[in-house]
Amino acid sequence: MTGRARSLLCGPLLLAMMLTMTVPGAAAGPRPPYETVSGRVASVTDGDTFRLGSGERIRIADIDAPESQRGQAKCSAELSRGRAASSRARAMLAGQAVSFVRVGKSYKRTVARVRIEGHDLGEMLVEAGVAQPWLRGMPKPDWCR
Repeated sequence: MTGRARSLLCGPLLLAMMLTMTVPGAAAGPRPPYETVSGRVASVTDGDTFRLGSGERIRIADIDAPESQRGQAKCSAELSRGRAASSRARAMLAGQAVSFVRVGKSYKRTVARVRIEGHDLGEMLVEAGVAQPWLRGMPKPDWCR
């Protein structure tokens, strides 16, 4: 093998080895994208948002609950449903220890998939009839119908 051929073959191999050694975490393999965290609920804002004892505000991922504040609800039906959703969420969450996986941010809140005693909180609220499944970017449910 000529010196030039050896250079062409060994150069990329050497570069790959150097990058593997200098990029943090490259040799260790991929890390899990999401970490499960736990906390205790301090207060419930509405049917899909609560605050932890640490002060972090959590928006439950993949659901939408009606608004419970007069200035935010689009009609009296939504306001009534929103207050019912808030009441149900308070009953489920008050003082509870929760585990969650952060999946995003929205309006200075952490968006997270939340679990209580191993059960998905979003699914529980949907099953209770006080929230609807909702994926970010899709139209929100019409709570005024």
